[in-house]
Amino acid sequence: MAKTLGSATTEFEKMDRCGDLDHRPRVLLGKMGLDGHDRGVKVIARALRDSGVHVIYSGLWQTPASLAISARDEDVDVIAASMMSNSHLVLGPKLVSELKDSGRSDIPVHMGGILPAEDIAKLKEAGVQRCFPTGTGLIEIVNAVRSVVAKQSEEIEGSNPTAQLARDLSLMHDGKKIREGAKRRRPKRVIGLTGSPGAGKSTLVAQLVGEYARRAEGNESLGRCAVIAFDPKSPITSGALLGDRLRVDFNTLSDRVFYRSLAIRGEDYHGLNDILDLIGGACEGGEAYDTVFVETVGAGQNETMIREFVDTTVVVLTPGMGDSVQMDKAGILEIADIYVCNKADHPGEDQLVRELREIAGRCPIIETVATHAKGIPELLDALL
Repeated sequence: MAKTLGSATTEFEKMDRCGDLDHRPRVLLGKMGLDGHDRGVKVIARALRDSGVHVIYSGLWQTPASLAISARDEDVDVIAASMMSNSHLVLGPKLVSELKDSGRSDIPVHMGGILPAEDIAKLKEAGVQRCFPTGTGLIEIVNAVRSVVAKQSEEIEGSNPTAQLARDLSLMHDGKKIREGAKRRRPKRVIGLTGSPGAGKSTLVAQLVGEYARRAEGNESLGRCAVIAFDPKSPITSGALLGDRLRVDFNTLSDRVFYRSLAIRGEDYHGLNDILDLIGGACEGGEAYDTVFVETVGAGQNETMIREFVDTTVVVLTPGMGDSVQMDKAGILEIADIYVCNKADHPGEDQLVRELREIAGRCPIIETVATHAKGIPELLDALL
């Protein structure tokens, strides 16, 4: 059993420590400030995942505002903020304030990292619930998460429609009763993105929603956009590491994109149609969510069920996926409305495109380099 944050995660016993709770704990892990190191927070993320927690990792260089937005949209039970940049007395209280402004002042904040003992009382006075200085054991962190989990109410206090939408989705995904009067409407566009793990789907989605948000600023007919990102649930602990949203720059986008991470086993998209209808029925500032991107876990060759839930299916491929025989096999390649050849700057791209043309028929083939936003405007044009 690991006792310190620096211990190897292989020493941490993998077991479900949360199966007796009302719901799987949802924890937002984020690092505020300019610290560029994330080894410690990743150790914590793995320990929580291996205890049956659903961990949303938002990445480095977060602001209090971006963490508050993420916590609200992900409907988390607690924010675990890691600090190593000696700015805790400024950023900690600011995070508490931003949570209030986002409509979720009830979400507790836990802070860990390099926290001088003399500052801990000040942080608690400012609204930080718990502090974990260097050397805190992993089990203590898991137990702190367990302690904040309570039965979820159907309605969120206050009048923030996005916070309420996030709660509706939590209950719907867990198969629980949601509030009466929740509006439902099918979004105008539901776009599914699938492909093998490592194809760059998350980065592609991040670039697409960024481009969409920029276009929507000058075009009211586009409405708002949302993302549902699925990640795998552990077959051993039911925990999950939900790391797709870290590709999105919420420091820039703020709350112009609603982004929600969900954990599933295999292709269990139960409730997805209801989730899409709830998103379509919600409004923020008078604007409806007209376009929803659905990102799959990372499909294998025979995983094709997402096609039944979306209007347009995008299959993301990369060079080196296999020889021409793979193109002729039944399965995921058959469901595409649009093929995306991502990582088009890698060797083998020309061969991939040539082989795709033999099976694509009239389906568009679009080449992208998502990490550099190349081909993103063309892809969004094809989707809209």
